[in-house]
Amino acid sequence: MRRSISYYLILPALFALASAACDDNITTIPIDPTPVTPTTDTFPGTINPNGGATHTFATARAGAVTVTLNSLSPDDTVTVGLSLGTWNGESCQTVIARDSTAAGNSIVGSASAAGNLCVRVYDVGKLAAATSYVVQAVHP
Repeated sequence: MRRSISYYLILPALFALASAACDDNITTIPIDPTPVTPTTDTFPGTINPNGGATHTFATARAGAVTVTLNSLSPDDTVTVGLSLGTWNGESCQTVIARDSTAAGNSIVGSASAAGNLCVRVYDVGKLAAATSYVVQAVHP
């Protein structure tokens, strides 16, 4: 069987093209190795029967947000409302609410980006007198 010269020239060219198509060159995206240390904001306050209080804070990036009702005084067995939301500069738009929160309970949400959030503590009809509280927000 006789082969022409063009066969011997085309075969290496095809091999080179096939090799280039199978290149293992993988592009990687660098990951910031700096660990994210959460920020903790503590908000003390007092609410009256039928009242509430709002506290604002800013997140630096996306991530988990945990709001904990640390204490209620003078009666730590009473339940109040606790909510987490977005702050628009004038009001707190509730995203997650827990209308029966005792001291030590938390709500957990997620910030999709850096921004302004808010936490609200409010009476749900169970307070007989002014009640002091401490609420804590842990966020990125």
